[in-house]
Amino acid sequence: MLPYFVAVRNGDDRHLDIVRRGYEEVLRARYADADFFYKADTGKKLEDFLPRLDTLTFQEKLGSMLDKTQRLEKLVPRLGQMLGLSEAETATATRAARLCKADLATQMVVEFTSLQGVMGQEYARLSGESDGVARAIFEHYLPRFAGDILPETRPGLTVGLANRLDSLVGLFAVGLAPTGSADPYHLRRDALGVVNNLIAAELSFDLRAGLKAAAELLPVEVPEGTLEQVLDFIVGRLEGVLREQGYRYDAVAAVLAERGHNPYLAAETVRAFAPWLERDDWMDFLNAYARCVRIVRHLDQTYPLDPALFAEPATERLYRAYLTCREQVGPESTVDELFTAFRPLIEPINTFFDEVLVMTEDKALRENRLALLQRIARLTEGIVDLTKVEGF
Repeated sequence: MLPYFVAVRNGDDRHLDIVRRGYEEVLRARYADADFFYKADTGKKLEDFLPRLDTLTFQEKLGSMLDKTQRLEKLVPRLGQMLGLSEAETATATRAARLCKADLATQMVVEFTSLQGVMGQEYARLSGESDGVARAIFEHYLPRFAGDILPETRPGLTVGLANRLDSLVGLFAVGLAPTGSADPYHLRRDALGVVNNLIAAELSFDLRAGLKAAAELLPVEVPEGTLEQVLDFIVGRLEGVLREQGYRYDAVAAVLAERGHNPYLAAETVRAFAPWLERDDWMDFLNAYARCVRIVRHLDQTYPLDPALFAEPATERLYRAYLTCREQVGPESTVDELFTAFRPLIEPINTFFDEVLVMTEDKALRENRLALLQRIARLTEGIVDLTKVEGF
C-alpha cells in the first residue's frame, strides 16, 4: 500500500487543501476502525464466532446462517464423492464448510461486508486452520462478479458448489425464484458460478444428483417440479455461456437437450460437435438419421424387434449395420465416436427406405420395421438431440 489515494469532488479547484484534509481524516478514521475490529476479532478463534450465526437470518423459512452452515457440512461430503475428491480433499472441504460463514459474525465483516471470505481466510489461518481450509473458505465465494478469479482448489470449488445449490433449491422451493429483473438473492450469479466453476475445473458433475442431495437437507418441503425448474434455470445460464463463446444456437440446443445437466460435459460436447456441422457431408448424416426419426417419433410405444421377421435383404443389412453401431455407441460416447460409428449406417438406411415399404398393411411386418427404426433413432440418446439441428 502507498500513502496516496484518488478522490472525486463536485466543484472547481479552489480550497483543494481543505478538501484533501477532509478525505485524509475520513481515511484515517476508517483505517482506525479496521485496526480496532481486527484486534477485537483476532482475540478469538474463527470457530468461536459460529454461535452468533444463529442470529443472522438466511431466509425466514430456511433458517439462520448457522442452519445453512450445518446443511453445507452434510452436503459437502456427498458432493465430494460425486466429484471424485480424495479423502484428504473431502476432509478439508468439510472443515471449510463448517467455518465458511463464520466471518459474517465478525466485527470486521459486519462493518466491511465486501471482505466476507477474505477475512474468513485470514482469521482461519490465525486460528491454526490448514492453508487448504483457509483457502477453501475464501474460494467458496468465487466468482463474486463478472471477470473475477475462479477457485483453484477442489475443496474450495466443492464448498462453493454446495453453497450455491443449497441457495438455489431452497429459495426456489419457498417461491423466491428470480422474476424479470428482480433477483435479490443473486441466484443468477449463483447459477453462473456453478456453470463457470465446473467448466473451468474440467469436472464432470451431474446437477440432477447434486440438486437432489441439496433438497434432501432442506427444512422445507420441495414442491414437485422444483428441481426441474432449478435445473432449467442453471441450463439457461449454461446456454448463455456457450452462445457467448460463438457456438451455433442449434448446436448448443441439441447438446443441452441431452447433456445440459452436466455443464463441463456439455461444453466439451458442443466444442466437438461444432466441426461436424461444417463438414461437406454433414447433411448426409442428418438426412439419413431424420428419415428414421420422422416416421417413428409420433409413436407412443416401443415395438419389440424380431430379426426372424426380416423379409428383405435391405432390412437384414440395415439391422446388421445397426448392431455394429450400437456396439460402439452408448450414452457416455463422444460425438466423434457417435458419428464415426454412424457413418456406415447412412447407405443401408437410404437403401432400406428406397426398397422397403415400412408402412405395409401387414401389422407384424410394419411394427417390426418400425421397431428397427426406433432403435436407430435412439442411438443419439444421452449425447445429442439431432432433431434440434437446423435442417432436420
